[in-house]
Order: sequence, then structure tokens, then C-alpha cells
Amino acid sequence: MMRTLLVRGMLAGLVAGVLAFLWAHFVGESPVRAAIAVEEAAAPAAAPGAPAEMPEVSRSTQETWGLGLGVIVFSVAIGGFLSLVFAMVYGRSSSLRARGTVAAICGLGFLAIVLVPLTKYPANPPAVGSGDTINERTEWFFVLIVIALFAVVAALRLGRQLAARWGAGTATFAAGLLFVVLVAVAHLALPAQNEVRAGFPPQILWDFRLANLGTQII
Repeated sequence: MMRTLLVRGMLAGLVAGVLAFLWAHFVGESPVRAAIAVEEAAAPAAAPGAPAEMPEVSRSTQETWGLGLGVIVFSVAIGGFLSLVFAMVYGRSSSLRARGTVAAICGLGFLAIVLVPLTKYPANPPAVGSGDTINERTEWFFVLIVIALFAVVAALRLGRQLAARWGAGTATFAAGLLFVVLVAVAHLALPAQNEVRAGFPPQILWDFRLANLGTQII
């Protein structure tokens, strides 16, 4: 049973990974190229006779099989992980049927792992952000993921405790309110990271972040 669920989850992740790669390649690469052009235009001119600096990985590799391999491997891993979570909670934590349980796991996971962190630390294209602070930004991003997951677990436990006494409607409202409060406190407490330099085209930034969100949704 566990092996079957794991294989199905990984296959679902494989399909999602292929679709996410197609979205990222055909929708997301356009703002990336535009951001790189902005970065190159703002860079100081190289000294006469200086050798051209070659990237360690070419852009053609980054936007094709490099992007595809990274997205697909990540999606397969997420699919396998979600299948294990489903095996642990199905029939134990709620009365939802299989499809309802899968939808709840995916929805809550997307909320905690993707949506909450992105509202505080959104993805940035090339030419935005500083290489000196990338480690710090990454650390705070994962800290917020941990807090959001804790908020989800706390809200679910509160909802289960209150459901028998006050009913499903009141319990759901209280659980949702607890989640919002915990996430709001985290947003206010964690440091802001606004490194968009003056003059960067806002349309490119918007298109990149929208494409990134679409990739995460798929």
C-alpha cells in the first residue's frame, strides 16, 4: 500500500514537474531575459582589452534542460513526500475521503510553504537583490516556512479540539483566526528585505513574480 501511494505520488509529481517546466520556460524566461538585459545595461563597461567574463553555466543550459531537471526532480520529490503525508493522516485526522484529504494536504501545504513566505520575501529576478545578503534572505525565508507550518498544525489542533464543543463552523473560524494571527505576528517580527533598486522596471518585476507563482501553483 505504502509503495503504491509513493509511486503514484511521484508519478503525479513527474507530470506536474513537466507542466511546471513548460510554464516556467515559455512564460517565466521572458522576464528573466528582460531583467538580465537591464542588469547588463547598468553594469560598468569593461576595460579595453579585458577578457569577457563567461558564465559558469550558459543561459541556454539554464533555461532548457537545467531548468527542466531542477523543476522535475523537485516536483517528483514533493509528490512522494505528499503521498507519505497522505498515508499518515488519511482516516486518522479527519472524516474526509481520499480526494478531500489530498486536496486539504495540497492546499495547506501550498499556503504554508509557498504563499505565506512569498508574501514576505517574494522571488526576485536577476538585477534585483544583493549577492551579499542572499544567504540571509534565504534563511529568513525558511524561518517563515517553519513558522507557517507550525501555524497550520496549531490551527488544525485547535479546530479539532473546538469542533466537538462549539461546532464545525465556530471551530473553523477560530482555527483560521489563530493561523492569521500567528502569520501576521511573524510578518511583523521578521526583518524586511526590500532590495529592488531604483529605476528597475516594475512590469518586469511583476511579470517575473507572477510567472514564479504560476510555477509554484502547478
